[in-house]
Amino acid sequence: MKRSEATVPEAQDLLVEVLDSELRGQRLDQALATVFADYSRSRIQQWIRDGQVRIDGHTWRPRDRVQGGERVEIQLVHRDQTALVAQDIPLDVVFEDADLMVINKPAGLVVHPAAGNPDGTLLNALLHYDPGLAALPRGGIVHRLDKDTSGLMVVARSLRAHKSLVDQLQDRSMSRQYLAVANGVMISGGTVDAPIGRHPVDRKRMAVVSGGRPAVSHYRVMQRFRAQTLVRVSLETGRTHQIRVHLAHIRHPLVGDRVYGGRPKVPAGADSDTLSALQGFGRQALHATRLLLQHPAQGQSVSWERAPPADFEGLVRALDRDLEQLGRTNHGA
Repeated sequence: MKRSEATVPEAQDLLVEVLDSELRGQRLDQALATVFADYSRSRIQQWIRDGQVRIDGHTWRPRDRVQGGERVEIQLVHRDQTALVAQDIPLDVVFEDADLMVINKPAGLVVHPAAGNPDGTLLNALLHYDPGLAALPRGGIVHRLDKDTSGLMVVARSLRAHKSLVDQLQDRSMSRQYLAVANGVMISGGTVDAPIGRHPVDRKRMAVVSGGRPAVSHYRVMQRFRAQTLVRVSLETGRTHQIRVHLAHIRHPLVGDRVYGGRPKVPAGADSDTLSALQGFGRQALHATRLLLQHPAQGQSVSWERAPPADFEGLVRALDRDLEQLGRTNHGA
């Protein structure tokens, strides 16, 4: 891993517009969201509160009403809040064009710098790959995967794309599907509709709590083993640790999940290879396998799919062999 010499630069832009008379009577934030359609209304509201928006040279409140004819100046400042350094970290780029990139993230790579992970993240890698991403919120990252979850992520490369992708996540039109190996043998698929929030005691964990944010996960059984199940999970929402929390909530925690799972279930009489595969799996068995969305510029539906990495595939093969060995033993008896 190599560091580039320069940190991410601070960029500034001045947006200037005169409001049309047709906007008369609208709230300022509503009018600006119409005029500057590449930006979300919530972002515009924040700019107004931060004093980055001047109306005829004065600051207004988001709820103030426009009359039409006002001169609007928005001073955009794209700050490098964490003095990020672009780093030459290899990326598996599945797709890219002027508006977006799709990355196949490896397990072990943190998405965004935080306490304990100041650099060496996906964001540092993206800024090295495309320095222009420094001008976008969070470097174009619109959703996350946990450090030890592998798989597909989409990254915006333009403001238009950023707004579109955020909107698709919010209106649940972006489809994200995962493969997971869960402990226990599931009888059938189903849906977990349970709100998620901070654990009431351990603030580093998430939990199903009555006052949490709505969270919905759909799961389908792909293959049953003797003490585990391979499932495909589709998300309607994107809460922190959602799949891990939801499957643990229905008493089928992910294999390898040290936070929500505990010890893996071991099939009775399992051989050393099966024991090694289960007990030695060093992360939660979760892979973001399919991503479907509407292209921000072209409008058509686009999708990508990637198989799980070698460690995940090795776990599934070991569990499959264990099941086959049981079948041969029973047949011989």
